[in-house]
Amino acid sequence: MSETTNPQLFPNHQFQGAGAENASSADPAASTASAAPSGVAAASATAGPSSLDEASAAFFRDRFQAIAHEVKKEILTPEGQEDFVEQLLICLFARGHALLEGRPGLGKTLLVRALGKALGLEFGRVQFTPDLMPSDITGTTVLQTEPSGALFQEFRPGPVFANIVLADEINRASPKTQASLLEVMAERQLTVAGVTYRPGQDYNLTQELTAPETGLDNNGLFHVLATQNPIEQEGTYPLPEAQLDRFLFKLIIPSPDDSLLARIVTLTTGAEKTGSERAMQVAGLTFEDIQRMQSLPPLVETAPSALEFAVKLCQTLNPLPEAPSDMDSANRYVMYGPSPRGAQSLILAAKTYALTLDEPSASINAAMVAKVALSALRHRVVLNYRAANEGVRPEALIAEAVERCLKPAVKLG
Repeated sequence: MSETTNPQLFPNHQFQGAGAENASSADPAASTASAAPSGVAAASATAGPSSLDEASAAFFRDRFQAIAHEVKKEILTPEGQEDFVEQLLICLFARGHALLEGRPGLGKTLLVRALGKALGLEFGRVQFTPDLMPSDITGTTVLQTEPSGALFQEFRPGPVFANIVLADEINRASPKTQASLLEVMAERQLTVAGVTYRPGQDYNLTQELTAPETGLDNNGLFHVLATQNPIEQEGTYPLPEAQLDRFLFKLIIPSPDDSLLARIVTLTTGAEKTGSERAMQVAGLTFEDIQRMQSLPPLVETAPSALEFAVKLCQTLNPLPEAPSDMDSANRYVMYGPSPRGAQSLILAAKTYALTLDEPSASINAAMVAKVALSALRHRVVLNYRAANEGVRPEALIAEAVERCLKPAVKLG
């Protein structure tokens, strides 16, 4: 994995606190790490590391690369383009949910399944259809009969009681059904018949999936990875902006070029893969290891220039009648821009990205924030009818805004 910046490495093999500095002239100092923000799944309040040392960073990087290696046994990524496998892992270890968009047959479902295998987590799948009901996702209470003839209520859990939940073709279900995911995505809990449950626990340790007293800690692992098809829009229900904002990343799965398509056909029409050729759980990777990896990104420092860049980027893409943007194209084409969750997502994702570099950084800078900007903002920039008529895409506006805001800070390497 190549590095796009020249960050400061570990001073004395340990991250320093507020005094840590970045070698880039644009980032003279780094601020102390702040607590995980609301709107993005917060870090555990239970006991955990309070500082980040070289061993912890190496622990993160090595396991991140091992997981990516296993997933890529099943998924081929185009060369010279955004690596959506690594972007998906960045989203997961930043404690976020991801929305995957691509044409049929590009491996979106296979990607999520391979990720679940590599992590060794409980996997649940929901195929969204127009007649799907909220109880088909969350579960429902049914009446059972005791041997004595008395009736009692029993909760039958739905597929949401897992660690990785694939919401396949989420835009084909009604808004009511889509909304059934909101509470569990935001708070890792759901309420059925007045009883609150917390999915996302370590299901290898307990089969008490639905007992209200289980999973009450904040260390659970719960991620919704939703897919949607950009074609065949008839009969679909586009996700409202409020629900799109719950996803930390939106990733676009590109169509393959000639070379990649040939590789895909060769690998999928030959002898069936066996053993080590298929995605498997990373050797030695435990539920606690994944929890630990998710606890590390918030410990990376945020340089003032990185924070300033994230804020300026979001404000540039969010023109208001009383505060127009200084970018003319944003004023012309943007209906709604990123909410505060957008800036939060930029910082958390950049911190996670910093830990994946071959030479980890003590703090993030503006270039690292720019690296994750497309994935974090493309679904948060809602365009108006003029943009639709002129064929303007959110990605083009984000790229323009990044270039505009990045110039005073640091050049991408």
